[in-house]
Amino acid sequence: MNRYSINEFIKNTEQVDKGEGFFELETPRLLEVNLNGLVWAKAGSMVAYHGKIKFEREGILEHGLGTMFKKALTGEGASLMKANGDGKLYLADSGKKIIILHLENEAIFVNGNDLLAFEPSINHKIKMMKKVAGMMAGGLFNIRCEGTGLIAITSHYEPLTLRVTPGKPIITDPNATVAWSGNLQPEFQTDITLKTFLGRGSGESIQMRFEGDGFVIVQPFEETYYKQAQSYGG
Repeated sequence: MNRYSINEFIKNTEQVDKGEGFFELETPRLLEVNLNGLVWAKAGSMVAYHGKIKFEREGILEHGLGTMFKKALTGEGASLMKANGDGKLYLADSGKKIIILHLENEAIFVNGNDLLAFEPSINHKIKMMKKVAGMMAGGLFNIRCEGTGLIAITSHYEPLTLRVTPGKPIITDPNATVAWSGNLQPEFQTDITLKTFLGRGSGESIQMRFEGDGFVIVQPFEETYYKQAQSYGG
């Protein structure tokens, strides 16, 4: 058979059931959800599905007035949708690499732009990074996921996990920070000398400082937040 034929292409790329369960990585950048009930997913992440599935945007009052105000401030980046039904759902986000994590009565913070999907057994809460609201364009919020179940997060290229140990804080660029352990509370700091040295915008001078005992996941890429960048003149 001609290796460039349509039949050969289909054979090499068609969907194959791997029997991995609720979440299944069809490719490193495409998540299959074997749906029989409900899943939460990033709004706009559906690329295909079959079966009977109904999509619904997260209600603005779903988690109370406080969340409503947070969502108004954070823009579209943290918007979630519910997919409910029976079938196969395929999710992706701008070709980013997908990581599946199983939480066992654990908590993890995920950058609002990097949370792709999670089981309904996981409690989620949007957290504002109030100290940086007027300081930088983007990375203003994160989502705390807690409980037992599967979550899928995304990373531009291969992620790196850095251990945070007492007395050895880890400093990261907010736009390259994907997630961190639920017991860590990052502080924000500005580095005026770095900003001056680089001669660049405010994004480079704001840093996240993690202290304690845990981990932080970073990606080799600085995400830009166009909507927020326009809002803050960045």
